[in-house]
Amino acid sequence: MSCIDSRASAELIFEQRIGDIFSARVAGNVVNDDILGSLEFAGQVVGAKLAVVVGHSACSAVMGAGDRVELGNLTSLLAKIAPAVDSVEKPHQPEARTSAHTAFVEAVGRENVRRSVESLRADSQFLRELEASGENGLAGACYDVETGAVEFLF
Repeated sequence: MSCIDSRASAELIFEQRIGDIFSARVAGNVVNDDILGSLEFAGQVVGAKLAVVVGHSACSAVMGAGDRVELGNLTSLLAKIAPAVDSVEKPHQPEARTSAHTAFVEAVGRENVRRSVESLRADSQFLRELEASGENGLAGACYDVETGAVEFLF
């Protein structure tokens, strides 16, 4: 599962051919019922062995959540990222906790990936059971849009 804002498909990021992986994309790589159902289908029905939540550098959805943007249906999507914004401790100064501060945006992006993986575990009995059985894994990663590097967080 990756963010539509990275502008790179998971196939390109992981150097795979089209059709080699299941790819679900949503702004901010947030978890919702449709994403859960899609990943359950990939793992339970088709047999995919690894679900990876891929965040990326300079994520506009993370920036929007940090800036508390409100705009139509985007408002509810960004609200799913807000807990990651609120849980990042530094910087303490409110004026530094915005999209203008790269280190803050990157820290929120990583926390959002962590929270999305935890949400997959908490909200999907099927994914949780597959992971516990060793049949499937869940991982989090961040993609650097400038360098193309992928860092697995856990």
